[in-house]
Amino acid sequence: MRYILIIIFLFSFNFLSAQEKVSFFADDGLKITADLYEVNPDQPYVLLFHQAGYSRGEYREITSKLIKFGYNCLAVDLRSGGEINFIQNNTALMAIQQGFSTDYLSSKRDIQAAIKWVKERSDKQVVLFGSSFSASLCLLTAMNNDDIKAVIAFSPGEFFGPEIKVQKEIENLVIPVFAASSSREIQYLDTILSFVPSSNKTIFAPKTGGEHGSKSLWKSNSNNQEYWLALTMFFSKIR
Repeated sequence: MRYILIIIFLFSFNFLSAQEKVSFFADDGLKITADLYEVNPDQPYVLLFHQAGYSRGEYREITSKLIKFGYNCLAVDLRSGGEINFIQNNTALMAIQQGFSTDYLSSKRDIQAAIKWVKERSDKQVVLFGSSFSASLCLLTAMNNDDIKAVIAFSPGEFFGPEIKVQKEIENLVIPVFAASSSREIQYLDTILSFVPSSNKTIFAPKTGGEHGSKSLWKSNSNNQEYWLALTMFFSKIR
């Protein structure tokens, strides 16, 4: 009987977390592709954005744990990207084919479009989850935006040249921020978040090791459990 119950639970979990490919449009007309992992439409959403040269495939193994925190997940292909984990970035392909700009800053439109799409499904605030350049875009997008509850930023940085200095732009960010990096990036992480009030931010890096971006959460990273523990504690605070 015990084994039957376990099988039923596993089957139900896989059904509830089934992946669905969806699409929507940015305000400049670019079609955006995303993977929706919807457990319960009444639960809040985490919106996940990849690092440079990657795709929504960066979050294939991460989403299975995030939904256990009580969130639906939307992993988005940004217009600046490529392929990872055998998943091609469809948004980036479309942008190139149709002549849209594919620089880092242009991807902010895609993040805003993802927020809009989710808000049409749910009245709950969203959590933004970014990796590398998209982590910085998430922090910028969160400024003065009541639709955003919190930001998770893995390895944010100053990726946007002299025009935009993220450190200055996010001064006095008033929502909870979880920022993580590898051990070698921690000083840089401290600097970019130096103007964010300490009461609003949680910064984590292991004493040694780690990866750039959300790859720190992958099983292939030897100390991924340290990151997951810190992230789990953060989610418990913002519930």
